[in-house]
Amino acid sequence: MPRPTPPPLTCLPLGEQPQRRLPQLFTGLALYGFSLSLMVRASLGVNPWSVLYEGLEHRTSLSFGTISAALGVLVLLLWLPLKQRPTFGTLANIVVLAYSSDLGLALLPHHLDLPARAGLLVGGVLLNGLSVAVYVGARFGPGPRDGLMTGASTATGRSLRLIRTLVELTVLALGWLLGGTVGVGTVLYAFAVGPLTQFFLPWFAYRSGAGGPRCPRGRIRTRGLRAVRGPRHAPKPGLMGPLMAPQRRKPAVAPSPHRPSPPVVAARSRPYSPPHERGER
Repeated sequence: MPRPTPPPLTCLPLGEQPQRRLPQLFTGLALYGFSLSLMVRASLGVNPWSVLYEGLEHRTSLSFGTISAALGVLVLLLWLPLKQRPTFGTLANIVVLAYSSDLGLALLPHHLDLPARAGLLVGGVLLNGLSVAVYVGARFGPGPRDGLMTGASTATGRSLRLIRTLVELTVLALGWLLGGTVGVGTVLYAFAVGPLTQFFLPWFAYRSGAGGPRCPRGRIRTRGLRAVRGPRHAPKPGLMGPLMAPQRRKPAVAPSPHRPSPPVVAARSRPYSPPHERGER
């Protein structure tokens, strides 16, 4: 059975098919938080943001989920200079991930042997790629960390790949310095989560049948703009008006048979006379 082609993942308003999209959003976010707890209990390396959460957890008395929610709110504050607007999916991302990751850490046992930890790591990475496809496919807008990367890319004009790489490396370095776990799981996550999400996304992406409004995009403004197409809009004469303004030629008027032609005035000429009659020698 061939895979379906995913639709455009633009953000849709909350009122479009909420009974279909809201359960998918909350299910995907809950699975995402639980996948993070699987990788944490594996103790073989986690994704860059979880490395930072682990490092702060070792330095403070806060739980893993509480730290993720607090950093999510701080990241939202960075949206303000980038003119980004949070959506319902952004706020749900902060709350659901905090509770589901703490619940998973409370249910999973500690101090497992290496084969069990390897199984938790592989299962966590697979579940993470699936959960990202589920909640992104609901099309409720980006999470706080994804919105930071897209907003910074728009504000600086740099590619999203470059901005994401810089942010992930910075977060990874800070988390490692604070005592977070960096290992083979970090490398496996970096190489596997993207292809896994792309593989699962066509089956979970919501397809909108209406071309209605979309969620706010932040800095992008289209009000008052009008596209100028074709040769109808000639350039207005300004500083280089004589050079830029189009030259109009008057159409040639063909002679009409009902209009008399102007009389031809012949040049006056004196009759010829010999030189001796003109007094010339």
